[in-house]
Amino acid sequence: MSDLLAISGARIFDGHAWHDDAALLAEFGYVTGISSADAVPDKARRVVLDGGMIVPGFVDLQVNGGGGVLFNNDPSLDAIRTICAAHAQFGTTALLPTLITDTVQVNVAAIAAGVAAYRERVPGFIGLHLEGPHLSVARKGTHDPALIRPMDDADMARIIAAKDLVPNLICTVAAETVTPDQIAKLTAAGIVVSIGHSDASYDVASRAFDAGASMATHLFNAMSQLGNREPGVAGAVLDRPSVFAGLIADGIHVHPATIGAALRAKRGPGRIFLVTDAMSQTGTDLVSFTLNGRTITRSEGALRTADGTLAGADLDMIDAVNFMVDRIGLELDEAIRMASLYPAEAMDLASTHGHLMASASASFVHLSDDRQVRATWVDGVEVFRA
Repeated sequence: MSDLLAISGARIFDGHAWHDDAALLAEFGYVTGISSADAVPDKARRVVLDGGMIVPGFVDLQVNGGGGVLFNNDPSLDAIRTICAAHAQFGTTALLPTLITDTVQVNVAAIAAGVAAYRERVPGFIGLHLEGPHLSVARKGTHDPALIRPMDDADMARIIAAKDLVPNLICTVAAETVTPDQIAKLTAAGIVVSIGHSDASYDVASRAFDAGASMATHLFNAMSQLGNREPGVAGAVLDRPSVFAGLIADGIHVHPATIGAALRAKRGPGRIFLVTDAMSQTGTDLVSFTLNGRTITRSEGALRTADGTLAGADLDMIDAVNFMVDRIGLELDEAIRMASLYPAEAMDLASTHGHLMASASASFVHLSDDRQVRATWVDGVEVFRA
């Protein structure tokens, strides 16, 4: 059987433009091009879809869990497999399992699980996101304050060693608790430093970005806000052209009017991109779970602790895309880029992820005309079909 795959029968969005009456060609897990539907090579293995659209696979840089598994509770290879499979049904083809603030022992186990997932080539796994524990207690959100602490030399060495073993690594820190020198050393090692859970001033946040931090974790949530005399972390993120920022687009974490204002205000080339901040409930009917010994309840589209604090999001990526189209009024192609191309750019992965141009990973999603996921492919292999 030929290794050349030809997918036709649907409109194709390559990340930049739409193609009608066309076929997506892929071989050995990579896109080889887009041809007219009647010019597919005879040797190709054909898959003819019944309408809808093919779009680049979604890239989610903040995923705490899915399929009934929370990475903090089960930092293992099997957990990563489950999380990746759970999110594939919502169009995510590349993700970073995310560990929030926890003990050193749990951090070590999570890194070991990531190393194993990379070695085993788990479909959808592209690295790790360590969100904490070097954060601000003042902006802790649902993170356990008893586990938040400064970064020491051992922490630094462990994080840098992890980057040598997994392909991509984000480390979320507070600008006021990690020094510019520490940020510079992390970024020099190839780690993406993201500012989050931070109560820093505009000037302190700016110094963190000057030192090499290039991202912000869940824009507006758990950070100092934009004010008339003190722009805070949020203002620094919007003002700094090089900085990318994740956004939880569910209408609960950030008001739609604020999202619209941020999109208009953000200086580029750094972009705002979509994240789910999903927990273990994704892909299940779970109504509660535990995190650091606390019960998290799922109700009315949100996840909250007993005191009402938001704890991650009850969100998947296709719902985030649809929210940006239906509530914010974005064009579909731009909403798709926010879920695919822009997070890939934030991780310097745009040569292979976030689009369907030649040489990109053959990771894509078949959406129905009403923008629901019908099938998902990772590296040219179908991993989900509705």
